[in-house]
Amino acid sequence: MSDDIKTLEKEVKKTKRLASEQAMELHDLIEDRLPEAYGELMGIAEATYNACKTWDEANKKLLAAQAATA
Repeated sequence: MSDDIKTLEKEVKKTKRLASEQAMELHDLIEDRLPEAYGELMGIAEATYNACKTWDEANKKLLAAQAATA
């Protein structure tokens, strides 16, 4: 396995962990603090979207690199 693919795998794992953590924050807001904390909803939702998009982009790069070496 090439170093590039290993690096991309690490990036995918890292971005997936960050996206999961952000999703948990959104979940906690929804489950525990709404409707009182509705003012936080847009910021947390946007941060969650961005974290998931970052993971998706990293994952696509990994998949493309894996396909190129197959």
